[in-house]
Amino acid sequence: ESPLPKPVLDTNGKELNPNSSYRIISIGRGALGGDVYLGKSPNSDAPCPDGVFRYNSDVGPSGTPVRFIPLSGGIFEDQLLNIQFNIATVKLCVSYTIWKVGNLNAYFRTMLLETGGTIGQADSSYFKIVKLSNFGYNLLYCPITPPFLCPFCRDDNFCAKVGVVIQNGKRRLALVNENPLDVLFQEV
Repeated sequence: ESPLPKPVLDTNGKELNPNSSYRIISIGRGALGGDVYLGKSPNSDAPCPDGVFRYNSDVGPSGTPVRFIPLSGGIFEDQLLNIQFNIATVKLCVSYTIWKVGNLNAYFRTMLLETGGTIGQADSSYFKIVKLSNFGYNLLYCPITPPFLCPFCRDDNFCAKVGVVIQNGKRRLALVNENPLDVLFQEV
């Protein structure tokens, strides 16, 4: 029988709550640090900010709060969920708060994280939180569709890790084969 699902914990050791907001902060300090935030994508014609970035150091501004939306019940390790920037916004921009993975970017040869996703339905919007062996978590992108749609989803469960690429001098979240982003969740 499968082990009981383990709840994901915040920086205070409390279980993540779908009704609460969190900042996604990196474990690294200084230049290795930096919170995740919603920003404008270069060359995007979206009417709202639609890029998922992280600041260049932990002395930068605080990140944009997010909430985690599980398919049901609580927020557990290794279970599908949606991620939404939890900010007040005009009606036009509501869908531009929901994370998704974009189409293949030819320049970066990977898929960048953006907003414009959907909750509870679209493959491109499903993520998982997995625990690291010692401390902290990684974010995974785990589509449910056939592998050809995600050439980077290489692990046993057909997922890809979320890391960072440098886009116009900013750190943009993207799917990576190595150096995933090690994160913690800080209640807002």
